Amino acid sequence: MQLNTFTNANQKNKFGWADIFVIFLLLAILYASAKLGSGMRVPLSTVQQSNLSLDLKWLPYYAGRSLLRMFIAFAASLLFTFVYGRIAAYNRTAEKFMIPAIDILQSVPVLGFLSATVLAFMALFPGSLLGVECASIFAIFTGQVWNMTFSFYHSLKTIPRDLDEATKINRLGRWQRFCKLELPFSMIGLVWNSMMSFGGGWFFLAASESISVLNQDIHLPGIGSYMAMAADEGNIMAIIYSILTMILLIVVVDQLFWRPIIAWSQKFKNEQVEASDIPTSWVFDILKRARFVRFINQKVQILFHDWFILGKKKTSKGSIPVIPEHIKKIFKWLLMALIATMVGKYIFEGILEIIKLSGKEILHVVYLGLLTAFRVFLSTLFGVIWTLPVGVFIGTNPRLARVAQPIIQVLASFPANMAFPIFIILFLKLRISMEIGVVPLMMLGTQWYVLFNVIAGAMAIPSDLNEASSILKLTRIQKWKRLILPAVFPFLVTGCITASGGAWNASIVSEIVSWKNNTLQVSGLGSYIAQATTNGNWPEIIWSIIVMCLLVVMVNRLFWRRLYDLAEKKYHLD
Repeated sequence: MQLNTFTNANQKNKFGWADIFVIFLLLAILYASAKLGSGMRVPLSTVQQSNLSLDLKWLPYYAGRSLLRMFIAFAASLLFTFVYGRIAAYNRTAEKFMIPAIDILQSVPVLGFLSATVLAFMALFPGSLLGVECASIFAIFTGQVWNMTFSFYHSLKTIPRDLDEATKINRLGRWQRFCKLELPFSMIGLVWNSMMSFGGGWFFLAASESISVLNQDIHLPGIGSYMAMAADEGNIMAIIYSILTMILLIVVVDQLFWRPIIAWSQKFKNEQVEASDIPTSWVFDILKRARFVRFINQKVQILFHDWFILGKKKTSKGSIPVIPEHIKKIFKWLLMALIATMVGKYIFEGILEIIKLSGKEILHVVYLGLLTAFRVFLSTLFGVIWTLPVGVFIGTNPRLARVAQPIIQVLASFPANMAFPIFIILFLKLRISMEIGVVPLMMLGTQWYVLFNVIAGAMAIPSDLNEASSILKLTRIQKWKRLILPAVFPFLVTGCITASGGAWNASIVSEIVSWKNNTLQVSGLGSYIAQATTNGNWPEIIWSIIVMCLLVVMVNRLFWRRLYDLAEKKYHLD
């Protein structure tokens, strides 16, 4: 028996084919990142002089450039999520401002101000393509970050009391608490919301890679600009090739990145009984076999332990100087004064622009905002009606989840506005009013937020609770009432909030759509902002954005805030 154990230990420590695969994959990723990243720092003049080619041989390079932007934006979103979400969850004063701010930011149509962000980044990197690249990455960042932040924030607010007390009894520091409680508890929801956010970033590719600024058209090398150029020229084959390439990219990222993370995240599931059927990944199995991965993991753990644990102890002993409290307070007040001055300046300039509008125009914009708010409510409600049962069915069936996950990823990642011409043709032939058709157009880009959150909530249900419901012989209705709905309710609330925010943003492209010589438009705040942005009418733009922000904050305070409190107090694992 001892000999067999010794032999198995030696086999685990041997350098094998799994290590070769991991090292080769890592070197390939590093080389591709360096090769693709080198194209981001070329002079801007070279891009302005050369046009993108619809030649098929360039499509892999364009796809790689887009994928690199997506992952850079995702890394920035993840960092923002951990910092912003943690502050909002534990600082009650900051929470009152930070959470409504996210509601506003995810609803503000960033694409309408893409030209302004491009000018800002171009000023930081004059004469270099890096400024335009940063603006494109920033646009993708805004499409990813809010959903992830909401998920992490809500997970921190619903940490079980016994686990919270255990960390206090063991006197865990902030870093230890983050690694051993906060991150593991939020992992499943964060993973699925990250998948949705990553997919949502594809929506911004076409707009963020083809930019018009200062009477110049800048086309960044990427699959989004390739698809936009193919659509402008009416090249059907190029459109088909770009769609197939995007689907291939999504499947590859799913297999090499998301599926291993989903399989790994199952160890953080809060349950006493091991599940009989858990998600698997062939890449994750290879990573577990590789000795090289275990070696890197040990070195990283030692490094972080030395930095955050031993370094903190050294600081407490006085070997590293501590900043005095009065210096911290002075810096804090100076920072707040600087922010208040900047905000006050923009508010004053905004007021000067708004007073140029007539009273009738001001009230008309409020009316349009209420119309769009009603459509946002309908699109969110209809999304919940079908995503709740489907999401629970997928989340409670791991085998089905393995098949459905890449399909949902493809559907969620495909830019919804690219499918608008199909619906316009359908509406024109069936003579469907755009007042009715605008709701499904808004749903195309928002329903996936609810679906991914519901799937995450269903997958997070502990196996022992499922077994208990089977032992008690609960009927299907009783199981939904006593177990499923309470378990997925916090995730459902998060999904609905992000979906409604996405619906506000989608209203810009949903309330006014065109195909060839046909333009369909409905009265609403989205179409109003789109026209004002096209005409460059800043008083109308500023006032319509303010109305949108006020409506979002009101709905958050009167409706979503109460649902969050209900999820935190009543539907809470203890």
